[in-house]
Amino acid sequence: MEFKGAITALVTPFKNGEVDEERYRAHVEWQIEQGINGIVPCGTTGESATLSHAEHKKVISICVDQAKGRVPVIAGAGSNNTREAIELTRYAKEAKADAALLITPYYNKPTQRGLIEHFKAVAAQVSMPFIVYNVPGRTSVNLLPQTLAAMRKAIPEVIGVKEATGNLTQVSEVIEFCGRDFIVLSGDDFTILPTLAIGGLGVISVIANIIPKMTSELCAAYFAGDMARAQDLHYKTGPISRAMFMETNPIPVKTSLGLMGRITPELRLPLVNMAPDAEAKLKAVLAEAGLVK
Repeated sequence: MEFKGAITALVTPFKNGEVDEERYRAHVEWQIEQGINGIVPCGTTGESATLSHAEHKKVISICVDQAKGRVPVIAGAGSNNTREAIELTRYAKEAKADAALLITPYYNKPTQRGLIEHFKAVAAQVSMPFIVYNVPGRTSVNLLPQTLAAMRKAIPEVIGVKEATGNLTQVSEVIEFCGRDFIVLSGDDFTILPTLAIGGLGVISVIANIIPKMTSELCAAYFAGDMARAQDLHYKTGPISRAMFMETNPIPVKTSLGLMGRITPELRLPLVNMAPDAEAKLKAVLAEAGLVK
């Protein structure tokens, strides 16, 4: 499997407090039909923080089963508890996910050496491709490029990173220190094209939940050398990217999918429905993009 292009950080639909398997399968199928290049179950956008372990495993299994090998599945399996990360990563491998997305431990605030030892410990128990997820805005810890380069040398399982700092200098240094064959994926929809331009290979995307075709076309245009088309799509997706972060992700994207009639926009506490004025602004953006009436 090739980890390249537009990869969707899937939402997890709920209905009456339970995982809505029917809508989840339909969402995965629609993503593939629209030309998406990969999918991520149980990431931040999938509300992994409020899934029980049983639900977490169920969502990964459903996703892998529905994808049927047509696109790569990168299963969210990280934790701030190393033992828990090992358990979830082991299940991702057993479920036949193509890779695991492992967030840097949050809340604990480990040192850079602690980050290396965390990933070493997971790899020692479960050998499969790892995409490391660096998102300091959520974790309060920034995985530095030098540390990532050291991890790459010491841990063969570490094949790439989802870089969600929004810092293109850092992204550039990751590629410089880790090599051009290291998989660097943007973790921010705002920086898809800039990341590709400096050597990244794609994005793990929130907006692809609602505009999978456009997101994959942006990446495809860049790789085909059609910079004018890629730039046009970059600016076209800008208002949607901003709208998806009017409130905490995944509140706006699940609200959007609800307005589009694709899921029941149910969230789990402590996340709550969008404020009415914010939802009205969101709906206006979606209407302008032709996604709702």
